[in-house]
Amino acid sequence: MKSKSLLTTAILLALPFSSAAASEGLNSGDTAWMIVSTALVMMMTPAGLALFYGGMSRYKNLLNTFAMTFVAYCLASLVWMMWGYSMAFGPDKAGIIGGLDNLFLAGIGVDSLSGSIPTYVFALFQMTFAGITVALVLGSVVDRMKFSAWIVFTVLWVTFIYCPIAHWVWGGGWMGTMGALDFAGGTVVHINAGVAGLVLALVLGKRIGYGKEAMFPSSIAFTALGAALLWFGWFGFNAGSQLAADGVAGSAFLVTNTSAAMGALAWMFAEWLVEKRPTVLGLASGIVAGLVAITPAAGFVSLPASLIIGLVAGLLGFYFVVKVKHKLGYDDSLDAFGVHGMCGLWGALATGLFANPAVNEAGKGLFYGNPKQLWIQIISIAATAAFTAVGTLIVIYITKLLTGGLRVSEDTEVAGLDGSIHGERGFEIQ
Repeated sequence: MKSKSLLTTAILLALPFSSAAASEGLNSGDTAWMIVSTALVMMMTPAGLALFYGGMSRYKNLLNTFAMTFVAYCLASLVWMMWGYSMAFGPDKAGIIGGLDNLFLAGIGVDSLSGSIPTYVFALFQMTFAGITVALVLGSVVDRMKFSAWIVFTVLWVTFIYCPIAHWVWGGGWMGTMGALDFAGGTVVHINAGVAGLVLALVLGKRIGYGKEAMFPSSIAFTALGAALLWFGWFGFNAGSQLAADGVAGSAFLVTNTSAAMGALAWMFAEWLVEKRPTVLGLASGIVAGLVAITPAAGFVSLPASLIIGLVAGLLGFYFVVKVKHKLGYDDSLDAFGVHGMCGLWGALATGLFANPAVNEAGKGLFYGNPKQLWIQIISIAATAAFTAVGTLIVIYITKLLTGGLRVSEDTEVAGLDGSIHGERGFEIQ
């Protein structure tokens, strides 16, 4: 009897809390999943991307690549919380930008909710996307950009390029209203970063000796480890973008892994066939290509579609990086445009083809009877690329005015940025 009484008392005491949680709309399961997802995506930039890019850079620029990745994430974190979140997710202004009602997260408290999760968690999750997007741009310009110029560029680019596009797609802006599908960042993250990187690389010009001397990666082992961490973190990136722990999140998790695996194998076999050897760098690059391509489609497509998306991404990434880039002659140091820009474009188009209402009723593509969706996707790709190209060019010239130039001196570039700028060495050369 005594144990029954204690059990009854415990249940009665729990009821008011349960009722309050239900009435407020907070879901503890969703919240826990989103905290984990946020941590996974955070790891992608200062751990996964730093190693992935750092390993591909030359030994004399390894630490500089780490430093520029770290500082990009730090700056984006502060910009986002001070004004970026409000610009992206504040009250809509003509479909173009969010209002400034939430500067420094004003009006948001511990009880504020975004759907079934705390708004603080939602803001943090979105912050990690801003951080990795600008850091991806770095891949086009390692080995030759001034550290001071990168700092200024990062602040301006996150503010005036990333935040508006995030608002267009996810914050109530015109692109989302039009019906564009971008589950986790095909346009907002990958096309945006890829085009920006290409523009910045073209303005900076080629590295000294590009095309004339071998530029060996400092550590393929670092790059492989970075790819593995990116793959792991991408589950938070894609499955977390459902903002709930439900079946769509589970499906996004599944197709993300499948596309990455298929992308890796497609790149590897293409390289094996054409170059006569399967490299670890090729496998790592194929993983990322498959992950990039599935990102906009993750919450909308089924398993068979993810196989096709990953296959095409691996082949497209390999062909563009190995063949097309060299024919065009531009110097995209670590292939940010070839992998993120091109595979992001393919993923956005594929979403318009393969979006399956049986997976997510919010999306219905061409192959399921809605040809209009493919046209909407094309418009979203073109608008993102055009805005990013022009906007990034403006940001570049403002940065040049503020810092006296974008590029390090010839002596600094030849000597290496690790020692010249940071006074450190990533490796001891005997």
